[in-house]
Amino acid sequence: MIRHVVAWKLRATDPAQKEADAAEIVRVLSALRETVPSVKELDVGANMAYFEKNWDVVLVADYETLADLDAYQAHPAHVAAAPVVAALVVDRASVDIEI
Repeated sequence: MIRHVVAWKLRATDPAQKEADAAEIVRVLSALRETVPSVKELDVGANMAYFEKNWDVVLVADYETLADLDAYQAHPAHVAAAPVVAALVVDRASVDIEI
């Protein structure tokens, strides 16, 4: 099984705007759980502690195979969600591990 972990730093600095932007990312990416067939599990959420050092939003998703992760990346719903997220973030980190 492949675990795909992505974390984002939001572009906004105003706390209310950061909260709104994080909620939008959570909304857009959570929809992929039901939309993309290759997703086995998908959780996305906003950081809730240690704001001065933690990243702002994280996605953790599981796939049976690397081919399933590739199918997720290429799926039209993911392709449509990517620019929404990209417009709201300033940095992204990711890692894919076998579990």
